[in-house]
Amino acid sequence: MKFAHLADTHLGYRQFGLIEREKDFYEVFGKVIDKIIEEKVDFVIHSGDLFETAKPSPMALLEFQKGLLKLKGAGIPMYAIAGNHDSVVRKGSIPPQVIFKKMGLKVISPINTNYMHDDVFIAGLPYYPASQSNVLKAKLVELSKKAANYDKSILVLHQGIDKYFAVQHEIEVGDIPDNFNYYALGHIHKYVCEDFGNGKLVYPGSTEVWKSDEFEDYKINGKGFVVVDLDGQKPNVKRVKVDISRTFIDRSLDYNNLGSGISGIKEVIKDFDKKPILNLKVKNVESDTSFVYDIINEELGDLSLMIRPTFNMAGEESIDEILRNDTRIGPKELIAEQMGDYGRGSTDKLALDLYDILSKDQLEDAQALIDQYFNENYKTLDDDIEFKTETIEKIEDLEEPAKKQTPEEEPNDVQVTFKKEVKQ
Repeated sequence: MKFAHLADTHLGYRQFGLIEREKDFYEVFGKVIDKIIEEKVDFVIHSGDLFETAKPSPMALLEFQKGLLKLKGAGIPMYAIAGNHDSVVRKGSIPPQVIFKKMGLKVISPINTNYMHDDVFIAGLPYYPASQSNVLKAKLVELSKKAANYDKSILVLHQGIDKYFAVQHEIEVGDIPDNFNYYALGHIHKYVCEDFGNGKLVYPGSTEVWKSDEFEDYKINGKGFVVVDLDGQKPNVKRVKVDISRTFIDRSLDYNNLGSGISGIKEVIKDFDKKPILNLKVKNVESDTSFVYDIINEELGDLSLMIRPTFNMAGEESIDEILRNDTRIGPKELIAEQMGDYGRGSTDKLALDLYDILSKDQLEDAQALIDQYFNENYKTLDDDIEFKTETIEKIEDLEEPAKKQTPEEEPNDVQVTFKKEVKQ
């Protein structure tokens, strides 16, 4: 029995607001589907974040439909869960994956947690935020009991585990049941493959560069999916790499040797099939940064899709050095530090989940998460009112530190970021 495992395709993501980048995500998804068919697998598992949002564009839906129908034509079914990007936390809401059930997509959900594929037990759950970790752990115990009845079993999750995602995880590695043969994870965009319990735990990583800093990992581990053979005593995992459509170029330039630095970049990218994205750091700037940008744009603009420069004035500490010297500089760290004073772990998790949701302007989802949290944790109306008041006061205490912009967010004399205007 052989299957393909992929995750974090983020269809519909228009990175940097560029339609070209949205098309890149579709293109690599098409390549993945073709390679899966070439591998002659028995089925496919998608571990969440199929789409960039819970309300995908018509184009994103169409591109997935094309891939799903290709698989169906090859006699390969797909099992899928919803990730944090394609989930809505409102009670009674459904993920966009359900649109494709009549086309053969087998959606794993809290209502329908498991399937059988021949003699293989496939079980899983959609994404649960950290504030609902107790619910997630209880459901994992239930699935573990079911899996004990089968010789071959797969657990499908879209979660950050503390061992691999320390910054903000939703569950600890000790909470994962150890009696499954294969753990099909999603959420982390880097490739992870390790022994765990009775089998293998794998994050296949994203299929495209979702954040520009992922390009370094792409150069080492590649992007793509895995093919898993369950016929042995332990699963055999084969990494299948797929080339992404566009290159990210990171270069550091010195203002005093700007001409030669630009010439070197131009020589590298002049023959690229697709225009790259340039992340440029210009050090020791001694003039107006707009003047420097104009020079860079004039020389490299026609050869690149986008130029993302940062400028450090002569004698000033670089933004990288500032960040290296302050590991608690981000808004999440500020929230965690402030909330930690109250000694209420579940509230800390709620605050961080709300930060993530509100950062995407998902106000209704935020309200639904709050309501669900209070319904699950507080039995009486008096307790509910008292704690809501307490939470509001804590949020108000957080407003000032949370509003402080980090050096990464706030342009100043050290860093000024410009973006090239791209005609759509």
